[in-house]
Amino acid sequence: MRPKFTRFLILFISLVLCLITCKAPVNNKAENRNDNNWIEEMTISQLQQGYKDGKYKVKDVVKVYLDRIIEIDKNGPILNSIIEINPDALLIAEELDREAADGKQKGPLFGVPVILKDNIDTHDKMPTTAGATVLKNSFPDADSFVARKLREAGAVIIAKSNLSEWANFRAKMSSSGWSGVGGQTRNPYVLDRNPCGSSSGSGAAVSANLCMVAIGTETNGSIVCPSNNNGIVGIKPTVGLISRTGIVPISFTQDTPGPMGRTVEDAAIALGALTGIDSSDSKTLASKGKYLTDYTKFLKKDGLNGKRIGLQKKDMGFSDKVDTLMNKTIAYLKSHGAEVVEIEFPKGLNYEDASYQVLLYEFKDGMNKYFAGHVSGSRAKNIKELIEFNKSDSIELRYFDQNILEQAEKKGDLNSPEYRKALAEMTKATREEGIDKVMNKYRLDAIMAPTGSPAWKTDLLLGDHFVGGSSSLAAIAGYPAITVPMGFVDDLPVGVTFYSKAWNEPILLEIAYSYEQGTKHRKAPKFRTTD
Repeated sequence: MRPKFTRFLILFISLVLCLITCKAPVNNKAENRNDNNWIEEMTISQLQQGYKDGKYKVKDVVKVYLDRIIEIDKNGPILNSIIEINPDALLIAEELDREAADGKQKGPLFGVPVILKDNIDTHDKMPTTAGATVLKNSFPDADSFVARKLREAGAVIIAKSNLSEWANFRAKMSSSGWSGVGGQTRNPYVLDRNPCGSSSGSGAAVSANLCMVAIGTETNGSIVCPSNNNGIVGIKPTVGLISRTGIVPISFTQDTPGPMGRTVEDAAIALGALTGIDSSDSKTLASKGKYLTDYTKFLKKDGLNGKRIGLQKKDMGFSDKVDTLMNKTIAYLKSHGAEVVEIEFPKGLNYEDASYQVLLYEFKDGMNKYFAGHVSGSRAKNIKELIEFNKSDSIELRYFDQNILEQAEKKGDLNSPEYRKALAEMTKATREEGIDKVMNKYRLDAIMAPTGSPAWKTDLLLGDHFVGGSSSLAAIAGYPAITVPMGFVDDLPVGVTFYSKAWNEPILLEIAYSYEQGTKHRKAPKFRTTD
């Protein structure tokens, strides 16, 4: 044969043999170890169906998320949303795989990778720092109620997320997402923009698909604002629906943990896994007969039909572009059976100053109790020692002061007349004279408002540049709120918040799910370096 023909024949035969013997591309993306994009935007239901069908192993799924944390959070684009990775995550996943092989797969969060805000105690090899250097080596001797419920539900706690230090109750001027331990968290949509806080890392991690859901905490805006800035769903439950035991506190009256997810369904599934009575948190006693362990039955595509929703126009007007999105949202709600009515709250509702005084008193009381239970790993035993520690630390006061800590330290105990008066004033203004009164007057199922503005540029010199938001009233009242993506201003997401009376999570889920399913505004971030 001619040399050229011989070479052609050899190449042809080699190609045929390769097609026969070489491994074909896998259809099961879980088997492609070099590509972790297959888990992007996956929901809990899709993941668990994959487990049941034998398509995925928990260890494979957890490894992909851990790889993404290293790739995206640590190596580049460097979100800096994670403070600590759980070194036992793969071992936990292997144990869950063994349980599944034995027919014991159970729990609404079976095999679901979850990240906890690093002010939520875990009894494992991860410290709980609240972002503060003073707690850098503080290893709690017990799981928080939230961590225990997650483990019981089958979740894998894969990491602890960065946050605004002390949940943003340290300095009046600060940058959300900055902590002494974790540095500055970045927004996954545009990296020089702010993720908001204080559940900054939780919001950024969920949005960037570094976990399936995350748990944040809120005192005033700390779940809904980072959900807004990071283009995800956040539920701030009624205070008392989920226990705060084992969570670094700010306020006994206002604090609550809550789920943050990419979909209303995922957030609802996580919510049901976290509820329950806890004798160590007296606020949960009020949830008896009101809490549920499954909120998915309220995920109705026609959930807007017949709903009467109040619009507080004073919460608009801070941005023409946000107002445009709100007007489109209102039109959508009306076109799907909801009635939207303009409302006004009574003039002279003074509650924010009273709330601040309550927070100062309750922060001192709660933190001193927390320190007393964690002295073995903490470098301070009370707020006074914390203040002195920060003065001597090279990191803690580099950008921001600690005037809130200093104000709190000067307060008395919870028997103080000033505290009791402020607590009564803020409770009456936000509940009886506030949300309850307005909802009864206008016969409302919920109230709506823009969650906030698009993310501002992170500024470690001048701090946060808030333009507008709507978290305070529901947060101070201790009432539930849910935020859902409602569109984008350029490449930055913006959310709409629905809030209601105490224990009305089911109604809010009906509204939020129906709106979400009909609009599908959620888009994964692309990690732009600048806008």
